[in-house]
Amino acid sequence: MPAITADGLYKIFGRRPARGVDELRKGGSRDELRNQGLTAAVIDASFSVEPGEIFVVMGLSGSGKSTLIRMVNGLLPASAGELYIGDRNLTSLSPAEVREVRRNRISMVFQHFALFPHRTVGENAAYGLEVSGVNRKDREAKAAEALEMVGLKGWGGYKPSALSGGMQQRVGLARALAAGTDIMLMDEAFSALDPLIRRDMQDQLIDLQQRLEKTVLFITHDLNEAMRIGDRIAMMRDGRIEQVGTSDEILNEPANDYVARFIQDVDRSRVLTASTIMEQPPETLGAAQGPRTAHKLLRQTQNSWLVVLKRDRTPAGVLWEDDVARAVREGQDELPWSSEHTMPIVQHDSSLAELFATSARHHSPLIVVDDEGHFAGVIPRVTLLTAAGEANGTSHEVAAATATPVPPPDGAGTPPDGTDPPPDPAATSGPDDLAHGGETR
Repeated sequence: MPAITADGLYKIFGRRPARGVDELRKGGSRDELRNQGLTAAVIDASFSVEPGEIFVVMGLSGSGKSTLIRMVNGLLPASAGELYIGDRNLTSLSPAEVREVRRNRISMVFQHFALFPHRTVGENAAYGLEVSGVNRKDREAKAAEALEMVGLKGWGGYKPSALSGGMQQRVGLARALAAGTDIMLMDEAFSALDPLIRRDMQDQLIDLQQRLEKTVLFITHDLNEAMRIGDRIAMMRDGRIEQVGTSDEILNEPANDYVARFIQDVDRSRVLTASTIMEQPPETLGAAQGPRTAHKLLRQTQNSWLVVLKRDRTPAGVLWEDDVARAVREGQDELPWSSEHTMPIVQHDSSLAELFATSARHHSPLIVVDDEGHFAGVIPRVTLLTAAGEANGTSHEVAAATATPVPPPDGAGTPPDGTDPPPDPAATSGPDDLAHGGETR
């Protein structure tokens, strides 16, 4: 069952909103309603959010995204349509029942922190639990645990004024985590932060969501932020949802001209990932097989290299045709690992921008692995360059990728599963914001 389900939601402000809904359903426009003193904030919105998903609602000012999240939070009743939190239909509940759902199922992280200046950091983190009637000992323990999750261990006794903006927003995040709800609603939660701290908070949200499997409905006007953190994205304009899809679907298959224009300036090199451009090799070789089998596969595929996999589907190395041919001529039984080629392994979620430097240091194709280290696919250099050519704003990285690879030091390549990690894109924050933590085809 989806964590959140919206079916044909409308929100009309003004007298007789039902009349506005009827006119919109008959083809009326927002402007026509405005002339009658009605404001159509959300129009026929339908979507679902799966448990454990980060679902981003993206739109410019006035698109209706903030109204939509207030409807999900039970703060604004729908003018028409249905809205479910799990199996509870908010549109049919009494005010007391709506408050019960909000208290037990939903927590909120606000744009401007919403901290009580006269309370300590720990008391702010525990506030939701206090409202819910949790005893002091238990709420202090849960608040301390939540503060540690967001990197604020030891700050519980300080007042919010002693913290930087990024730290204060982490208190707001800790308050939502301490509440223990399944669903977190985040309304422009990072937009008031400096770019460096904002990226740190995005990283922290992604990490926490992966560990805790919270369902997150995230509101933003920043498309790059939406593309970076969202499992799926809903694009809103003038109260309507124009498209719902993954970052790849929205970038590569925009639903209409509005979405296409909106995404035209996105830096695709930082949105597209290894998993979106990788491909499956024609053949792979088992690590227990010998040079003759490798030679046969290379001849059949007309490829110059061959990926070798261990029994558990983790990569063992890459074989090259010249080395295999020499091993066959010399009657060798062992696979001929070359000392001239190392095997570059990259994670499936590495961005395109992170792949260029790694590719520039190697002749071998990039070997993509999943979170468990199992083989997922390959990215030959020609594939990487093609993807880079289709992306925007990557000219300097493309130049790096086409440069002559740096020769490996003596002995590189043995053992064959040695890897060069991609460059670490992480930056450090200020002291007052807690340190965060030649191939052919």
